[in-house]
Amino acid sequence: MLPDRVQQLLEPRSHAMQMAALFHEAGHELFLVGGSLRDFILGRDHQDLDFATGARPDEIKDIVSGWANDLYTAGEEFGTVGVIRDGNVFEVTTFRSETYREDTRKPTVEFSDEISEDLSRRDFTINAMALPLIPGGDAPTLVDPWGGLADLGAAVLRTPQSPEVSFTDDPLRMLRLYRFVATLGFGIGEGVEAAVNDMAGRLSIVSAERIRDEFSKLMVAPEPGEALAGLVDSGLAAQFIPELPALALEQDPIHRHKDVLAHTLAVVDTVNADLVERLAALFHDVGKPDTREFGARGTVSFHHHEVVGARMTRRRLRALKYPKQVVENVSDLVYLHMRPHTFKMGWTDRAVRRYVRDAGPLLERLNELVRADVTTRNEKLERQIHKRIDELEERIVDLRRREELDALRPPIDGHAVMAHLGIGPGRRVGVAMDLLMEYRIDEGPYTPEQAYALLDTWVKDGKI
Repeated sequence: MLPDRVQQLLEPRSHAMQMAALFHEAGHELFLVGGSLRDFILGRDHQDLDFATGARPDEIKDIVSGWANDLYTAGEEFGTVGVIRDGNVFEVTTFRSETYREDTRKPTVEFSDEISEDLSRRDFTINAMALPLIPGGDAPTLVDPWGGLADLGAAVLRTPQSPEVSFTDDPLRMLRLYRFVATLGFGIGEGVEAAVNDMAGRLSIVSAERIRDEFSKLMVAPEPGEALAGLVDSGLAAQFIPELPALALEQDPIHRHKDVLAHTLAVVDTVNADLVERLAALFHDVGKPDTREFGARGTVSFHHHEVVGARMTRRRLRALKYPKQVVENVSDLVYLHMRPHTFKMGWTDRAVRRYVRDAGPLLERLNELVRADVTTRNEKLERQIHKRIDELEERIVDLRRREELDALRPPIDGHAVMAHLGIGPGRRVGVAMDLLMEYRIDEGPYTPEQAYALLDTWVKDGKI
């Protein structure tokens, strides 16, 4: 018996069945496949629907040309045609078999005429099922040659063929394995993880962009910590984010310190499921291995690890081809995450203004990261740190009431500076604006008249 959600899909007036009727008129079958079918069965939310057919890409375009509002063909080389109807996106892909050669990042695609062969080349059994869409016919029978339905019930991830064959066909599937551990909460089938251990190095033939996209999906799962630990234990993390396994710092009986890797994974699980926050949590302590110093009486310190960590974060995220804004936001959060701990004597107006200015639009994310970073078992210390953060947030609220804290700027702009000093654009204007901003941070709001007086004094003193 098919779930009710699947039954709704089979209603004659549904877009899926309208499209299936077009394919049957042209002599081709149409199947709902992959993650779309899996999520329907599990009752999970889905965005787009994926279909498979024996029709070749040119035939697919001809079949839907009068029905679709638009088409996109970026994936046509690999057999996929995007069909857009009433704002919905349907991907229709020709039955295929794809493999990666040892020395290439691109798959070699061969089309097939059989759904069974197509399913045999898919990543995991839970994605290797197909539902035939039969217009006006009897209730369809699920095509499930690899036991995907049973594996859904058992919440286990297995490959249709041997994991060695599956991961040779597309090494990215090793990373996708842990993404499904994170997003579905499934366990890993016998022999699958051992294959990852043996084949992790093969991930090197996969493009940084594909790795980035798969990793990002893992990172915004409800609790990705367990999957991240799996990436480290399997050796897969070392292939594309070696800073993560490096956090498993060797400890000795004399110099005691927190398990940095375990702490990091706990922080990742604690912050909001926002990609920037999660990446910042993952990288916030990456500078510790390079800054660890041993002191007297068994103490361990990591001075300025946030500075080193921000630099390492920027380099790694750029290598993974993350957008520039993501790279900057994450590295800024890493750089700033220790700032609240430097104000142990209380928050002055000056300190709050500087903190808000430096955090900018990342303020809420930064506060969230700072709170999540408190994983100590010392309850007294934990209370002290949270009290300090509470005080900071209270001071921000208070200053916002008294000042235009979110629009922190001097009372005059660069044009006014040039007019008052009788100078043109150049370095002196930048120096003047920096001094005016520092005065605003240190002293609070002031008037344009006071700004002009300050400029005159700084010119007299040779600062401008």
